[in-house]
Amino acid sequence: MDALKVLIARRAPPAVVAQLRAHLDADYHEGELPLTPDELRARLQGKAGAYITGTERITAELLDACPGLRVVCTMSVGYNHIDLAACTARGVLVTNTPDVLTESTADFGFALLMATARRMSEGERLLRDGGWKSWAWDFLAGAEVHGSTLGILGMGRIGQAIARRGRFGFGMRVVYHNRSRLPGDVEAELGARYVTKEALLREADHLVLVLPYSAESHHCIAAPELALMKPTATLVNVARGGIVDEDALAAALRERRIAAAGLDVFEGEPRVNPALLTLPNVVLTPHIASATMPTRVAMAQLAADNLIAALTGGTPPTPLNPEVLSS
Repeated sequence: MDALKVLIARRAPPAVVAQLRAHLDADYHEGELPLTPDELRARLQGKAGAYITGTERITAELLDACPGLRVVCTMSVGYNHIDLAACTARGVLVTNTPDVLTESTADFGFALLMATARRMSEGERLLRDGGWKSWAWDFLAGAEVHGSTLGILGMGRIGQAIARRGRFGFGMRVVYHNRSRLPGDVEAELGARYVTKEALLREADHLVLVLPYSAESHHCIAAPELALMKPTATLVNVARGGIVDEDALAAALRERRIAAAGLDVFEGEPRVNPALLTLPNVVLTPHIASATMPTRVAMAQLAADNLIAALTGGTPPTPLNPEVLSS
């Protein structure tokens, strides 16, 4: 086992690849499509490190098949594609890329909220299809954003950044629910009011999901939760697809029990639930909330910094299981 052999499992910025190759013996997968699970397992043989994205799954079975693997660095803030407990049990360090994508993701989350509330995708499709014939007082009339109630489920870095945009940019009332309540000074700065999850669903005119995915948050927005929302409300998900029961959401949208939804993430992505594709009142984007060039380069760079540090005696900047470092 060569302690410096690594796999770069997806395309990355050329300068980042060059930096990795300057420090490590890197096997680079440059294909547009991700490696299959079998291909990933084969390419990780004899490797001490893996540079991955959210599309590569690191399971207990994979770890057992690749006993030399010591470090997994993902170019993402989310890590539900990695069995963190299995990695920790086997002494495999895992890192992610928090912070660097907060503002760009918050920008996109708010843009998706705006597009959803104001029926922008629906209007564009109608125009492109030649359906715009005349003006009417209620033509494509959507929901107000300014002065409305912004509900945020998951008030971490990105949730707080979205709250700032809503409060200071659009004069929105901000309510939120989180696993733990924010400190009072942070609530005051954001103008945010902590409420129960049920109250959040009932009060929000625009509900934004920004919570981490876990077994506990799986389908935490399903038929019972959707039934609590206003029929005029919108739902935006820039977190992870598995948080929402997509069949229940499609039914609620189809029956107009909520007004509209904006989704950047999907449970089976890149597959999208066919029931969502036929609905006019849903805005769909292909998991691009962090997709600005500066942000994606910063994510790639942080993942590379983590991998190089972990395998050359340094201190990785953003470990998810730092206890491995001291074991």
